[in-house]
Amino acid sequence: MSIVNFLRRHRAVLLYSTGLVATGVALSSSLADTQVNSSTVASARGTSAASYAPIVAADKPAVVTITSIMKTSSGPDDQTQPSDGGLPSGEPLPKFFSNRRIPMPKAPQQQGTQLAEALGSGFIISSDGTIVTNNHVVDGASDIMVTLDNGTELPAALVGQDAKSDLAVLKVKAGKPLPFVAWGDSDALRAGDAILAIGNPFGIGTTVTAGIVSARGRDLNSGPYDDFLQIDAPINHGNSGGPLVDISGAVVGINTAIYSPNGGSVGVGFAIPSNEAKQIVAKLVKNGSIEHGQLGIEMQPVTMDLADALGLPTPDGALVASVGDGSPAAHAGIETGDVITEFAGQIVKEPKTLSRAVADLLPGKKETMSIWRNGKTIALSVVVGGNDDSVKRVTVINSSHSLHSSFPTLGLALGDLDQTVRQALNVPSQVRGAVVEGVDQDQPAATSGIELGDIIVSVNRVPVQTAEETSQAISAAAKSSKKSVLLLIKRGEQQTFIAVPYSNR
Repeated sequence: MSIVNFLRRHRAVLLYSTGLVATGVALSSSLADTQVNSSTVASARGTSAASYAPIVAADKPAVVTITSIMKTSSGPDDQTQPSDGGLPSGEPLPKFFSNRRIPMPKAPQQQGTQLAEALGSGFIISSDGTIVTNNHVVDGASDIMVTLDNGTELPAALVGQDAKSDLAVLKVKAGKPLPFVAWGDSDALRAGDAILAIGNPFGIGTTVTAGIVSARGRDLNSGPYDDFLQIDAPINHGNSGGPLVDISGAVVGINTAIYSPNGGSVGVGFAIPSNEAKQIVAKLVKNGSIEHGQLGIEMQPVTMDLADALGLPTPDGALVASVGDGSPAAHAGIETGDVITEFAGQIVKEPKTLSRAVADLLPGKKETMSIWRNGKTIALSVVVGGNDDSVKRVTVINSSHSLHSSFPTLGLALGDLDQTVRQALNVPSQVRGAVVEGVDQDQPAATSGIELGDIIVSVNRVPVQTAEETSQAISAAAKSSKKSVLLLIKRGEQQTFIAVPYSNR
């Protein structure tokens, strides 16, 4: 099979649960405006599971519909399509898609410019009209309109937004105190606990769905704060930013995304935990934005085979797959292949631990870290960088393949990076190594995650230049006492380490 004709893999779709509606969709009025305070929430506490009506009556008046007006660019033959807005290209994971923007039938605009509406949900957290929603509901909006539960429409001002946590804060002026809901304790939630999701799916009006917490700590690879609650209460387009409440009526999450093969709810939804959200919301209310720390590295989990190849006693830490040029990590002396095991006094068990710890720091903060390199622990100091788009930010490559095999060879066919291959795979001229031209699906390389078109740039942390040099390095590595050979793979714009095991070890 030619290297330029390898097959694409099918992917399910992970969607932000924000819907869009064309102008003219009516937002139905609901119950009369009712003040929601600690006493009304308390009255709902202990409600029998036979009916959630008291909880809904207490919380629903504080849930709002958010309509964001966006300007879109289009040509005369433009067909509006979902825009890709999430995972890095090349990831073997479901994609995020941001709002699909439907042109509004308005008066003619300037050539190439149209208006679109994005529909989402939110909830009021104080009587002065402070509203919480998802950032992707309002990101890029030129105007924001909030519709209260009683049908009142109010213009909203954007107080603050943070893309990394996907949270935003709005403010409306109603001329009177508004009903609001209280934050709950998401840390107290357990898998199996009952929850309610409230929002406006598809613009049909405020809707309540019931379910349970399906799991905790889900990582969708969308940012450093990924620690989602997974729920089975149905949420759909338009539910984004709406509250997830517990049986006391307190907000324990913010409905954000769904996993779906067809774009509709299949019972796998995700919500930002309230204990994470309320801290970020407080910062947004105070400052309008949040500066997150960054190191400028790509990293991946340490599997058992990677630990063996690196000489690590346990499969813990964050393995550095690449270091951005001129990044804080590069200035600190961090190298590709290092394993970060401790940061700012905190043990790093996995990349997510490090990613969140760094993101929580202010740029300019100096911290110490421990890394594992060439069989020993080294202490380094690093000055945390800021939100600078000129260098790579902290990202996580999900590389949790099962790395084991009982076959006698690796099962790889290698070739040189000639001009034809570079053009076909869009490989920069400065990249050196060997291209994977063939993978035996019954051999260890395939089961370890090596794919057709991958570029091997180092073997056991030693850079390689050609296919012959790569083959020699792999053969030499086979004579060692280690159970696996450690390959650094470049795939698209990313690099990742893969340990390919020997069958006779």
